[in-house]
Amino acid sequence: MAAAAAIPAMPDPSADLLTELEGIYRDLHANPELSMQEKRTSGLAASWLRQCGFEVTEEVGGTGVVGLLRNGDGPTVLLRADMDALPIKESTGLPYASDRTGTDRFGQATSIAHACGHDMHIVWLMGASRILSENRSTWRGTVMAVFQPGEEIGKGARAMIEDGMVKRFPKPDICLGQHVMPLSAGQIGWHVGAMLSAGDSWEVTLFGRGAHGSMPQKSVDPVVMAASAVMRLQTVVSREVAMTDSAVVTIGTMQAGTNENIIPDRALLRLNVRTFKEEVRARVLGAIKRILDAEAEAAGAPKPPAFSVLSEFPLTRNDAAATRKVVEALERRFGSERVSEVGSATASEDFGLFGTAWGVPSVFWVVGGIDPETYRKAQAAGKVDELPANHAPDFAPVIDPTLRTGITTMLAAAGAWLQPT
Repeated sequence: MAAAAAIPAMPDPSADLLTELEGIYRDLHANPELSMQEKRTSGLAASWLRQCGFEVTEEVGGTGVVGLLRNGDGPTVLLRADMDALPIKESTGLPYASDRTGTDRFGQATSIAHACGHDMHIVWLMGASRILSENRSTWRGTVMAVFQPGEEIGKGARAMIEDGMVKRFPKPDICLGQHVMPLSAGQIGWHVGAMLSAGDSWEVTLFGRGAHGSMPQKSVDPVVMAASAVMRLQTVVSREVAMTDSAVVTIGTMQAGTNENIIPDRALLRLNVRTFKEEVRARVLGAIKRILDAEAEAAGAPKPPAFSVLSEFPLTRNDAAATRKVVEALERRFGSERVSEVGSATASEDFGLFGTAWGVPSVFWVVGGIDPETYRKAQAAGKVDELPANHAPDFAPVIDPTLRTGITTMLAAAGAWLQPT
């Protein structure tokens, strides 16, 4: 059977469009918004889509935006960008660096920065939407542009789906997404199967008995309990996960007490787990609970720990046939020297929930964002791991050629499904 014809290649983004989008990018970078709070950002996205002729629905799952560009009979292609920023203080020194502050999901005051690159994702989809709209004479089908909230906390895709997304909008034939990563800008990375790990985050409260710092015998000290538990949790991966498997356990928050001479009555831990297999995930999470329960019992705690789920990210799995189709399109557009297979990453995403909800394939790939000369020098010196990466306070992608590349990758991938005229 002959392969379906691809649409003619979309034109590269013009210099004027790149200039306009760079201005929007700088504005977004300087004005980040936390997860599920993306009101200004979603408003900008919705306005842009309307100007491009899309039918726009706002407030899907809170602050989500869905735009439909119907252009005759043909496949429906979902293109997704996430919008939220992180509770982190930026240290890039850029002239458009964020100085924004806000309140995080735990009710705490925090700085806010686009330290993951979602601001770049937004302008990528904006650019692709404009070019697809201006070239409707070359293709048939429907483009669904999805600007998603709350990816960083694993709530945005679920919120949109729970708000009736599957029933309210056409079923896509393919879901496509991409992420800026610390590769050399202009390079594109792909992987068949498990592209990104599953992620689980828990909050755990350990209960003790408070007392004066001079009378420890009257206490059950939750600080000691927490410290012992944190050290013991380091053995979960090293002693309970086979060397042929992989997992990460990170304790990102440890809070207890208010004063040096007061033994508090509780301690709080927030931890994160990354895995690639469901059986490994179950084993690791079970071991964490077992260890924390046992530490509390060993300390004579007045009651067992309290566990709550902060987020759950599914495994991001790329459909094999659809991935090959995307890779072929990217290689036609960029050449094979710029498109390479990369290994699975221990980052996590909720993008895959869209494909699962509709029961359709999805493909997720990565686009480099590090200045090519900076990357080359780091590579020559064996210091690539020292380059700023996503979620670091000094991470921000270089605008050129990252902006242009990400727009073009999205267009090339979408073009592999849309029907030529």
